Amino acid sequence: MKGIILHGGHGTRLRPLTHTGPKQLLPIANKPMSQYALEDLKKIGINEVAIIIGDIFPEKVKEYYGDGSKFGVKISYIYQNQPLGISHAIRLCKNFIGNKKFVVYLGDNIIRKDLVSYTEKFQSSNADAMILLCKVDDPKRFGIAELDPKNPKNIKKIIEKPKIPRSDLAVIGIYFFTSKIFDVIDNLKPSWRNELEITEALQMLLDDSKVIEYAIVSGWWKDTGTPEDIIHANKLVLDSIGTENQFVIDPDAEIKDKIVIGNGTSISSNSTIVGPVIIGKNCIIGPSTKIGPYVSIGDNNELKNCQIENSILMNGCKIDAELQISQSIIAKESIISKKEKFEKNQFLLGERTQIKI
Repeated sequence: MKGIILHGGHGTRLRPLTHTGPKQLLPIANKPMSQYALEDLKKIGINEVAIIIGDIFPEKVKEYYGDGSKFGVKISYIYQNQPLGISHAIRLCKNFIGNKKFVVYLGDNIIRKDLVSYTEKFQSSNADAMILLCKVDDPKRFGIAELDPKNPKNIKKIIEKPKIPRSDLAVIGIYFFTSKIFDVIDNLKPSWRNELEITEALQMLLDDSKVIEYAIVSGWWKDTGTPEDIIHANKLVLDSIGTENQFVIDPDAEIKDKIVIGNGTSISSNSTIVGPVIIGKNCIIGPSTKIGPYVSIGDNNELKNCQIENSILMNGCKIDAELQISQSIIAKESIISKKEKFEKNQFLLGERTQIKI
């Protein structure tokens, strides 16, 4: 099998964080979110991956992933000149895929359970496609699969963002296909969004009596489209620290209960860390600093006289402020300084922001 990771999109709901890079490189627990997709693909034995890049800082994607050798895979880059939809991106990969079965993984999705059992199911079946479903609270936001009430093993219909949903099963951003999908995409027409919709392609497979299997995801799945989604995903990933199948693994890091501390990081004696927390390399924490719970701190940060909870700090930030920071995402090399008493604050800061209060 081969793999495809979609790394395009403008990330407008994540601005200003995406003014300086693609959303899929935003870190969750100190790791770019699309790296979780790459590691999931590698875990199921895929060693050839195409990453679809667009106009949003493609050079940063290539700089981070390179040829894939440091991740144990071979990476090809395929350029999508306009954001014309998931199906359009898949069609660009026809020559890369050939006649093999393949997996499409949206780079801004994170799933708790690995793909091993789903892959085995697809590989051993005669299905033309397999989709993963997850129960959601607000099905109007997603593509939704309706099961056949007479035979719940079959999918009856797939609809994109229905106004009146008849199901709460969202089609998540991981798809298993055979090469038959390319012929279907060739017959698609653009939607009102001027995109070739993947849900319409799936529905055309059904209408043509092709077999689409499904599996309902156990555990959790996150589509990280908003700052709130990213902070929540960070919380879910940090909850895995110290468990058998933890996400955060750095051979140089020290793990104490639910706290990961990177090499070269110092923590003052009058500072407190409340897990789950991950702190990167070469950080200075303290004096008089409280970190946690649910905080991810990148490399080379200096944090003094502050309290931080349920937040993400990227690399190279400096905070010397009597502030209580919560529900925040602070991009790399940002500086916050303040000399007043504690107040609770919420920030969404782009790269190299400086705030003096």
